[in-house]
Amino acid sequence: MTESRRSQYRWWIVIGCIVCAASMWVYVNRVLIAYQVDDAAAHDRPRGNLSDLYPRWLGARELLLRGRNPYGVDVTREIQEGYYGRVLDPSRRGDPHDQAGFAYPVYVVFFLAPSVRFPFPVIQRLFFWLLLVITSGTTILWLRVVRWAQPVWAQLSLIALTLGSIAAMQGLKLQQISLLVAGLIAAAIVLLIYDHAALAGILLAMASVKPQLVLLLLAWLAIWMMGDWRKRYGLATSFLVSMAILCAVSEWYLPHWIRLFWQAVRQYQNYAENTSVLDGLIGKPWSWFFEIAAAAALLNACWRERRNKADTERFGFTVSMILAGTILLIPTSAQYNQVLLIPALLMIVKERRLIWGRGVLHRAFLLMTIILTVWPWVSAGVLAGLSFVLPPPAIERAWAVPLWTTVQTPVMVAALMLFHYYQGTFGASREAGTS
Repeated sequence: MTESRRSQYRWWIVIGCIVCAASMWVYVNRVLIAYQVDDAAAHDRPRGNLSDLYPRWLGARELLLRGRNPYGVDVTREIQEGYYGRVLDPSRRGDPHDQAGFAYPVYVVFFLAPSVRFPFPVIQRLFFWLLLVITSGTTILWLRVVRWAQPVWAQLSLIALTLGSIAAMQGLKLQQISLLVAGLIAAAIVLLIYDHAALAGILLAMASVKPQLVLLLLAWLAIWMMGDWRKRYGLATSFLVSMAILCAVSEWYLPHWIRLFWQAVRQYQNYAENTSVLDGLIGKPWSWFFEIAAAAALLNACWRERRNKADTERFGFTVSMILAGTILLIPTSAQYNQVLLIPALLMIVKERRLIWGRGVLHRAFLLMTIILTVWPWVSAGVLAGLSFVLPPPAIERAWAVPLWTTVQTPVMVAALMLFHYYQGTFGASREAGTS
């Protein structure tokens, strides 16, 4: 193939990825949201701004400007007026169970402080574009983490696929802080790679506004620091000092906030009825067995890999595997959290030839992962096209088709990463990671 033909081929790949992303957004706006609006009207279900940022923004405004408790019932009612359009009524069968309360650590208000004096519609639009830029940049950062240099055309293709994924799309539509947390995590790991532990610790402390997304990663980094404490203690110092400052200032603004936060989390788990990915896939109590086994396998891998330096490919692999395990184990199955699967997917693509060459079982795992990952784009593209020729009621009946694989995908990605690791197929040897 000549260089000219090769260049054309590459840009056709970019165009194809952009078409996939555009198809997903057309599907979301013309099929998924249209169905949700019609379904809400049929069941008298309220729809306000439906922005996940709004409860955090309003709580920040009330605490910083008026000194009110953002976890309080009165603030929750005001949040519902904006989020749903009215206060929820338990006597109405169609009303949502999710109370949309302020269920974040109180120090999230400090990050939102610059926005509290502006109208929320303005902040909503600005935050959307901020998250879009952050999510695009996060994709490039993950390439650094997995140690996979790619040309510009490949990076553009990956950005398009990321922004056109169900996880990123949902996060952008809802202005979900999970996308910001994913960016903070990626930036922190890249800073570690380039030996800026102090800055990495600060970003990880900031990322703890969603504790469930960083807990397993922090456990891995704690084990990793034990592998060479004299050279790595700076990360722990920076993180702990940053957390101490955040907690102290939070206590000054809102005394006993930790107790209030814990109560809000317990209430959220009750009314939101969230379950883990495995709970939803195979149900309790069988899911507990697999969750315990997965957690044990991940922690064992962390211990074996603790001596690796941050600038090694094996460190990036372990981080990717831990984040995939996080999506598997956290007690929520929200699709927007699956942006943390990106580094694992990149690692799988990078290692695809090695995986494929290891045998039938490896090929089966890889093929299933590919099918589950690609399905949303294929089905969304078909529905997006049909939405221009079929009447809305007919096309809306198939609204859930692109979402069929959203539960199975994180399970297969995490399983393939663990299988790949324990079968010894990652890299040529384990020279740096075992003891």
